[in-house]
Amino acid sequence: MPDDAPPTPPRPEPRALRLALVAAALVLVAGGVAWRYGLLPGSRPSARANAIMVIAPYRYQGTWVFDDASAGLVREPFVAGVPEMIDVLVKDIPDAEQGFRLLFSARPFPGHQKELTWLRGDSEGNYYSIDDPPMEGWICPAMFKYYAQAPEHLYVKAEPIKQP
Repeated sequence: MPDDAPPTPPRPEPRALRLALVAAALVLVAGGVAWRYGLLPGSRPSARANAIMVIAPYRYQGTWVFDDASAGLVREPFVAGVPEMIDVLVKDIPDAEQGFRLLFSARPFPGHQKELTWLRGDSEGNYYSIDDPPMEGWICPAMFKYYAQAPEHLYVKAEPIKQP
């Protein structure tokens, strides 16, 4: 070996190398978990950050629909049992057909009217039920504009757009 060659760095001890590999694996796993559960900024691009969301459904050609420009939805219809659930929610709101405010959240909030409970996934949507009156309805894949995965519970409240 020539005298002007740089010295060879010492090799890490096998134990230190194993610890470094385990630490790197833990960082990768923890990062993956944090990403999956939306704990890192930008890790849930399809989910909204708000705890309570609001849309303004209205009747269009005989069914309840809503628009949400920020989610790219225009006249998104409620179908398969959900229109009947909405009818229950708005029974005391005058002129609800022209539009009402629907607040919804995956967490309970003060004044919510109904709790929807997840039953099962089907195709790309999800079935939810309410207890009083007993009803079941299918929420379409547009829900994933608001949640990265189907919440176990949805809490909802309907109120007039124009407060009396």
